[in-house]
Amino acid sequence: MPTRTIPRRVLVLTAATLAVLPAAALTAPARAASAPPASAPPASAPPAATAGRAPAAPVRFVDLPESALPTDRAPHEITFMYRNDNRTDQTIAPQVLLESPDRGPYLSPSDFRLELLGTDGHWHTLPLGNQTGTLYTSLTPAKLVLHSGHTLTESYRLTVLHGPARGTVEPRIAIYA
Repeated sequence: MPTRTIPRRVLVLTAATLAVLPAAALTAPARAASAPPASAPPASAPPAATAGRAPAAPVRFVDLPESALPTDRAPHEITFMYRNDNRTDQTIAPQVLLESPDRGPYLSPSDFRLELLGTDGHWHTLPLGNQTGTLYTSLTPAKLVLHSGHTLTESYRLTVLHGPARGTVEPRIAIYA
C-alpha cells in the first residue's frame, strides 16, 4: 500500500496554528487597537477586523524572501517589508521562522537570540517557540492593522549563540480575515 508523507513544514505550521487557537480566541490583539503611526492618515472608520474581535487564526500566509542562517556568532540584521496593496485595511502579524535542515540537526531556541527593533529605537529580545526543529516567533502579540497602501518594515537582529547553525531564516506575514 502506498504511503503519503506530509512535509515537515506543513505539519509544524499546522500544529503551531492549532496550539495558538485557544489562547488567541481569548486574547485581544496586542497592537491591533493601537493608534496609527504619526505619518498615517486618520481613518474615517475602524476597520472591520478591529471593530469586533479579530479572527483567532490567520486565513493565509505571505512568504517573504528567505536566507541562509548566519554561520558565525556575530549579530546579523534581517529587514523585510510588506506592503498592503488591498483597498482595505488588513490585520496582519509578521513572523520569523528558523527552519532546520530536513534531516537535522534540529535547531534549539537556546542556540539563538532573535531581537526586534522597537519603535523606541531599542532592540527587544523575542522568545522563540519550537516545533519539530522549526523555531518561530509568536503571532498573537505581533498582530497589527496595516492601512491600505501602507508598508510595514520590520528589522530583526539574529545572533547564533552556540555552534555553527544550518538552516534558513524564513520571514512571513500572517493575514487575518
